[in-house]
Amino acid sequence: MLLIPVVLWLNWQFLAPYVAEGQPNPVDPLLFISHQVPSSPPDDPRYQKGYLDLVFIAYYIIFWSFIRQSITLYICRPVAIWFGIRKEAKLDRFGEQAYAVLYFAFNGFWGFHIMSQLPTWWYDTKYFWIDYPHWEMKPEVKRYYLMQAAYWCQQLLVLVLGLEKPRKDYYELIAHHFVTLWLIGWSYLINLTFIGNAVYMSMDIPDAFLGFSKLLNYIQWDRAKVGSYAIFLGVWTYFRHYLNIMMLCESSKRWEPKDGVWMVWWMKYQIFLPILLLQFLNLFWYFLAVRIGYRALTDITVSDTRSDDEDDGAPDDENDKED
Repeated sequence: MLLIPVVLWLNWQFLAPYVAEGQPNPVDPLLFISHQVPSSPPDDPRYQKGYLDLVFIAYYIIFWSFIRQSITLYICRPVAIWFGIRKEAKLDRFGEQAYAVLYFAFNGFWGFHIMSQLPTWWYDTKYFWIDYPHWEMKPEVKRYYLMQAAYWCQQLLVLVLGLEKPRKDYYELIAHHFVTLWLIGWSYLINLTFIGNAVYMSMDIPDAFLGFSKLLNYIQWDRAKVGSYAIFLGVWTYFRHYLNIMMLCESSKRWEPKDGVWMVWWMKYQIFLPILLLQFLNLFWYFLAVRIGYRALTDITVSDTRSDDEDDGAPDDENDKED
């Protein structure tokens, strides 16, 4: 499925000079971002939103499915076996978390790089509104936004279709993915991509630390796991609560025409409400995380309560612990 558009695109590139010279490649919207602002200079183009963005997202849902399956099966699984993990359920969980670490670390860095080029650098939230609306996007900003949207659509499909074994917080994860897509869609639609970039970063970076701690749990590096978990709690607290609450306050107080934000009154809640709901979900997971941290003070072999009981069969060895 991934190769068909690529082959069609290459065919057009090679044949168009002979049969349709000067015509744009009809497959471009699948592989590349669309809707360049006509008045923007070729050496520094700007892009706007448009219906062809949905085509781009649809293709990259398939792309992320391929990347996920390839990484979990051909990279993470051999690594897990090398660390002595044998049970099928734990191999699957290790692959899921290792893929999450790679994805969130990469996109956390990507979001960090993008924010460093924006006036909102390090959550200077007043620039969410200065010169609003920010409807002209740099190519990298638009690509980043749509790639993230495709990823979260793919993750929601994974959960809804049951492609992963459900965790104890299955319904909270479903709610999280719906709220995330709600926030992505509306922030993109009403040109609040500066807020979107800030929210993405506040989610991706702590998730990378969480996934890494869970990997240490799977391979039973107990002391390293506790140290990593302590760092994760600090990172999570800063990004998912302190910075999120900063954005929540900013998104709740700047919706007046006199400030240059010309929106109907109900549009305010399309940003404020999903950020608030994400904060509630974050507080739920924070409670679980703090509880695990408390238990770790007295038991070095403490496990992650978010993973459900996977030890359905015999343990890997007599010292194998419940995940």
